[in-house]
Amino acid sequence: MLSYQHIYHAGNLADVQKHALLCVMLAYMGKKSKPFSYLETHSGRGLYHLDAPEAVKTGEAAAGIGVAEAWFDADHPFRRALDEVKNRYGATAYGGSPLLAAACLRAGDRMHLAELHPQENAALNESMFGVKNGVISKVYKQDGFAMAQAVCPPEPRRGLMLIDPSYEIKKDYKTLPDFIAKIHRKWNVGVIALWYPVLTDGSHEDMVKALKAKDFPKTLCHEVRFPPAREGHRMVGSGMFIANAPYGLDTECHRLDGFFNSLR
Repeated sequence: MLSYQHIYHAGNLADVQKHALLCVMLAYMGKKSKPFSYLETHSGRGLYHLDAPEAVKTGEAAAGIGVAEAWFDADHPFRRALDEVKNRYGATAYGGSPLLAAACLRAGDRMHLAELHPQENAALNESMFGVKNGVISKVYKQDGFAMAQAVCPPEPRRGLMLIDPSYEIKKDYKTLPDFIAKIHRKWNVGVIALWYPVLTDGSHEDMVKALKAKDFPKTLCHEVRFPPAREGHRMVGSGMFIANAPYGLDTECHRLDGFFNSLR
């Protein structure tokens, strides 16, 4: 069983990039009245409390959302989702992607959330119970890649998939481009968003080259750099590769660049 637990890293600078772009994409998709689907392959527990010993120990949230939250205006989709989670769960609460996505969804929209780790899956079920009236959510205790293959194309067909593995399994860097190509063939209208870490050893570089070589439609690749969380920490940035990127998302990427550049 994989050992990764996101509580040590929840609300870090990588989450700021990933969750800001996710909320903006979902808000854009919600402008059309027709319902849509949201799929997530590696969901975690959904809800984190940033005063937990694990979060305090690393200090990543304090250097991440603790610095970034004030930078987002009150009407920004990410800020609205953050506020909704805090209003429900308390001032120290931080939503993982499932809860933030739920805050952006509407009655009739559907969620498919996979989490294989037993404890994280149990916590995810608890977090998502009755999360929002009218949003239809299903939690799978299943490998996320297998869930995505089984569910796609979802109903409704319009939708977005977030792929956010821990990359503990190093072969993910090699297998993800072909996996995403397979999902795209089954679900060519879906927005497919892949998060990846930018590490000092450049582990992501060949994967990104392979993704760009697939010639997906309307692609956007956004990377940010930030100081390491502590001395010797290998993650110095994060990236999002998006196929079928929603219109205008590049504008939000430029806005985020301004924030991350201010940290240097």
